[in-house]
Amino acid sequence: MMDATQLTAEGAIKALAAGETSSAELVDTYLARCEDDRWGSFLALDAERARARANEIDAMDEKPPLRGVPIAIKDVLSTEGLTTTCASKILEGFTPVYTATCVERLERAGAIVLGKTNMDEFAMGSSTENSAYQVTRNPWDLERVPGGSSGGSAAAVAACQAPWSLGTDTGGSIRQPAALCGIVGMKPTYGAVSRYGLVAFASSLDQVGPFARSVRDAAHLLSFMVGKDPKDSTSVDWPDPIVLPTAERLDGMRVGIVTELMGEGIDPGVRAAVERSMALVEELGGTVVPISLPSSAHGIATYYLIAPAECSANLARFDGVRYGPRHEADTLLDQYELTRGELFGPEVKRRIILGTFALASGYYDAYYRRAQQVRTLIVRDFATAFENVDLIASPTSPTVAFKLGERTADPMSMYLADICTVPVSLAGLPSISIPCGLSDGLPVGLQLVGPAFSENRLFAASHALEQAIGFNPTPPGLS
Repeated sequence: MMDATQLTAEGAIKALAAGETSSAELVDTYLARCEDDRWGSFLALDAERARARANEIDAMDEKPPLRGVPIAIKDVLSTEGLTTTCASKILEGFTPVYTATCVERLERAGAIVLGKTNMDEFAMGSSTENSAYQVTRNPWDLERVPGGSSGGSAAAVAACQAPWSLGTDTGGSIRQPAALCGIVGMKPTYGAVSRYGLVAFASSLDQVGPFARSVRDAAHLLSFMVGKDPKDSTSVDWPDPIVLPTAERLDGMRVGIVTELMGEGIDPGVRAAVERSMALVEELGGTVVPISLPSSAHGIATYYLIAPAECSANLARFDGVRYGPRHEADTLLDQYELTRGELFGPEVKRRIILGTFALASGYYDAYYRRAQQVRTLIVRDFATAFENVDLIASPTSPTVAFKLGERTADPMSMYLADICTVPVSLAGLPSISIPCGLSDGLPVGLQLVGPAFSENRLFAASHALEQAIGFNPTPPGLS
């Protein structure tokens, strides 16, 4: 008997088309697996509506392209009639009256939402330990983090609770958990996917993207999400259709390996796995050349001025008046202070305070403006590099998954988990993380970066490498 949870999404679509299973059977199989709470992946399931939609699709004469394949959604994306909490007490019980554009497009294409996944509160964190509700555990080792902030979405795919999922990436929050959980994670070009319905953290950085068990699945999911949305002025017309990759070779491909991200601070096992991948690039006909991104050394400092500044402005709306619970008080100011003080978590408060300080009169030029100037230098570094190479490679994360609680008392150590991904986010470029091997029995991620709107190039190259690497994304004991 077929175990549907071991299928890729593409495999599930083929099984549905061949009549080997039904959408209702798929949904029931995945919902049963979602009820296993070993991993803490989900904050809310939408079982009744998922089953009803599956029956509806099964009864259609002409099926939509995704044919009723289930999907998990990060709890930072609005879903009409299903709670959206951003893993924060300040939005506890909040149910939106509309659905995010990207989710709406996938539902129209035939995807069925299983539920909402756990995350770092308001997407602020690198381990999913900042959720106000629960801890999410890495399916490869239950004593380790799945990464963050989209850890629930990554863990759900790695644990075979869903064939694919949506996350959001501000400084690495799709790619880093993908690397730590041994799956594929894609951050599209800034503006490729509508942010309408995404609860904003840092508006100039946030992007929605897919998690999947294969590169082809990630490409397939993204193809239904990209494109202009009149509800989001930062979204753009998509230049070329996304093509499902078939390449098996990298002939003529020039790949630059970032020297600053292969030295101090990168675990030896991670470095070795990435070096083996670069050897495979050359075996497949590509050329590997060392490149420098000198301004990337300032990426973390730059990010932790720009992102908190934008979060300080975006989170001002959560005051107990408009959304969620409130603490009653004698004055409006007291109500604001009590509500925000008691219902925001420590990491959210830390970033709001940091961002407010950076934007304050007398400090704006010294901090925020200077950070934006460094951001421009980072953009120029990438542009210069792409004059000589087609893609840029680096580790996705400097380490494999670390233990739960290991870094919670040291915010700087936690922030450095995104050292490889942050510069790409600041430049607004597309990048993908694919598993490239194991270190101490835990997955290692390889990050590939391309110029703006080079998603097809990235998918083609990463698919060829994925086939050559032959990594099994199912953790031991789950197959």
